[in-house]
Amino acid sequence: MRFSLNIDHIATLRNARGETQPDPVTAALIAEQAGIDGIVVHLREDRRHINERDVRLLRELITTKLDLEMAATEEIIKIACDIGPELATIVPEKRLELTTEGGVNVIDNITLMKNTIEELHKYDIEVSLFIEPDTRQIDAAAEIKSDYIEIHTGVFANAFSEEEQFDELDKIRVAVKHAKKLGLGVNAGHGLDYQNIKIFRELTDIDEVSIGHSIIARAVFVGIKQAVQEMFDLIKKG
Repeated sequence: MRFSLNIDHIATLRNARGETQPDPVTAALIAEQAGIDGIVVHLREDRRHINERDVRLLRELITTKLDLEMAATEEIIKIACDIGPELATIVPEKRLELTTEGGVNVIDNITLMKNTIEELHKYDIEVSLFIEPDTRQIDAAAEIKSDYIEIHTGVFANAFSEEEQFDELDKIRVAVKHAKKLGLGVNAGHGLDYQNIKIFRELTDIDEVSIGHSIIARAVFVGIKQAVQEMFDLIKKG
């Protein structure tokens, strides 16, 4: 299982006072030195954390995979095609949300998703759709030739009881196997941390996990390099 770091919240801290530090690009380079498999950033329409300059610098400087999370809007699609990340992950986006609240509804937006995938593919950009662990949504993603899905793990991560957590883990397990049968790559992310990853890592068919907030929070105390290495130890030992 590969492991990518979402560095959005480094930019959140930088933007809190309109300063230039901490620099999310520097954080990405340190994470690469710690052995990370990829860097994830979400270029939101309102630019509340990551901005276009960040993404362009990351494209120039990092040597691992760049995963650009993005809404399927004309402006952001154009930027993605110009910058050329290895992977574009299509996510739903609401202006008032603190963080992405759930998966994109592929079925109800099938034409938009299909057109977005086709446009990104013209520029040799692989596409992932951030969705709930729902086999109907996975079928729709395969139908419009998405390369990957990223399963939203937020319900699992926020479960109030162990029973609820394991029920959600079963849904994710079924979804992963279904996606693999259809030839899709499978990523997963949202709310994963140093505790729940221990249970989650048993899903060996998942290609990659994307983790952000918990690692950035840990890095406040121990630094990016150690925070990344601690998560690596938990994932790889699994």
